[in-house]
Amino acid sequence: MKMRIAGIIMVSLLFVACDRIGSESWCEKQSQISKTEWTLEDAGNYTKYCVLGMDSEKWCEKLENKPKGDWTANEAAEYAENCIVGRDNNSEQNQ
Repeated sequence: MKMRIAGIIMVSLLFVACDRIGSESWCEKQSQISKTEWTLEDAGNYTKYCVLGMDSEKWCEKLENKPKGDWTANEAAEYAENCIVGRDNNSEQNQ
Protein backbone atom coordinates (compact mmCIF):
# COMPACT_ATOMS: atom_id res chain seq x y z
CA MET A 1 0.00 0.00 0.00
CA LYS A 2 2.78 2.43 0.87
CA MET A 3 4.51 1.73 -2.44
CA ARG A 4 1.27 2.38 -4.28
CA ILE A 5 0.77 5.72 -2.54
CA ALA A 6 4.40 6.66 -3.17
CA GLY A 7 3.95 5.81 -6.85
CA ILE A 8 0.82 7.92 -7.12
CA ILE A 9 2.58 10.84 -5.46
CA MET A 10 5.53 10.56 -7.83
CA VAL A 11 3.27 10.46 -10.89
CA SER A 12 1.28 13.42 -9.57
CA LEU A 13 4.45 15.43 -9.14
CA LEU A 14 5.26 14.92 -12.82
CA PHE A 15 2.00 16.53 -13.87
CA VAL A 16 1.79 19.41 -11.43
CA ALA A 17 1.02 22.78 -12.94
CA CYS A 18 2.83 25.92 -11.85
CA ASP A 19 -0.24 27.49 -10.28
CA ARG A 20 -1.45 26.10 -7.00
CA ILE A 21 -4.91 24.62 -7.30
CA GLY A 22 -7.39 27.02 -5.80
CA SER A 23 -5.19 30.08 -6.20
CA GLU A 24 -6.68 33.12 -7.88
CA SER A 25 -4.47 32.64 -10.93
CA TRP A 26 -5.39 28.94 -11.17
CA CYS A 27 -9.11 29.77 -11.00
CA GLU A 28 -8.69 32.40 -13.70
CA LYS A 29 -6.78 30.03 -16.00
CA GLN A 30 -9.25 27.23 -15.38
CA SER A 31 -12.20 29.48 -16.22
CA GLN A 32 -10.60 30.19 -19.62
CA ILE A 33 -10.51 26.48 -20.51
CA SER A 34 -13.57 25.02 -22.21
CA LYS A 35 -15.58 23.04 -19.67
CA THR A 36 -15.69 20.15 -22.13
CA GLU A 37 -11.92 19.79 -21.67
CA TRP A 38 -12.09 19.61 -17.87
CA THR A 39 -11.56 16.34 -16.06
CA LEU A 40 -13.87 15.34 -13.24
CA GLU A 41 -11.08 16.35 -10.85
CA ASP A 42 -10.79 19.79 -12.51
CA ALA A 43 -14.54 20.34 -12.09
CA GLY A 44 -14.43 19.27 -8.46
CA ASN A 45 -11.44 21.45 -7.62
CA TYR A 46 -12.91 24.46 -9.44
CA THR A 47 -16.17 24.05 -7.55
CA LYS A 48 -14.46 23.61 -4.16
CA TYR A 49 -11.91 26.38 -4.43
CA CYS A 50 -13.20 28.90 -6.96
CA VAL A 51 -16.96 28.71 -6.51
CA LEU A 52 -17.39 27.71 -2.87
CA GLY A 53 -14.21 29.41 -1.66
CA MET A 54 -12.80 26.43 0.26
CA ASP A 55 -9.41 27.26 1.80
CA SER A 56 -6.84 24.83 0.41
CA GLU A 57 -4.37 25.70 3.19
CA LYS A 58 -6.84 24.54 5.84
CA TRP A 59 -7.41 21.32 3.88
CA CYS A 60 -3.65 20.70 3.91
CA GLU A 61 -3.47 21.27 7.66
CA LYS A 62 -6.44 18.98 8.28
CA LEU A 63 -4.85 16.19 6.26
CA GLU A 64 -1.49 16.66 8.01
CA ASN A 65 -3.25 15.87 11.30
CA LYS A 66 -4.77 12.67 9.88
CA PRO A 67 -2.60 9.52 10.24
CA LYS A 68 -0.89 8.88 6.90
CA GLY A 69 -1.93 5.24 7.03
CA ASP A 70 -5.55 6.41 6.85
CA TRP A 71 -5.05 8.55 3.74
CA THR A 72 -6.67 7.41 0.53
CA ALA A 73 -4.59 7.27 -2.64
CA ASN A 74 -6.47 10.33 -3.92
CA GLU A 75 -5.73 12.24 -0.72
CA ALA A 76 -2.04 11.39 -0.98
CA ALA A 77 -1.90 12.53 -4.59
CA GLU A 78 -3.83 15.74 -3.88
CA TYR A 79 -1.64 16.42 -0.86
CA ALA A 80 1.52 16.08 -2.95
CA GLU A 81 0.11 18.30 -5.67
CA ASN A 82 -1.49 20.97 -3.52
CA CYS A 83 0.31 20.98 -0.20
CA ILE A 84 3.92 20.12 -1.06
CA VAL A 85 4.55 21.30 -4.59
CA GLY A 86 1.75 23.86 -4.49
CA ARG A 87 3.17 25.49 -1.38
CA ASP A 88 6.64 25.58 -2.92
CA ASN A 89 5.33 27.19 -6.11
CA ASN A 90 3.24 29.65 -4.14
CA SER A 91 6.18 30.77 -1.99
CA GLU A 92 8.41 31.16 -5.05
CA GLN A 93 5.82 33.33 -6.79
CA ASN A 94 5.52 35.57 -3.73
CA GLN A 95 9.27 36.30 -3.60
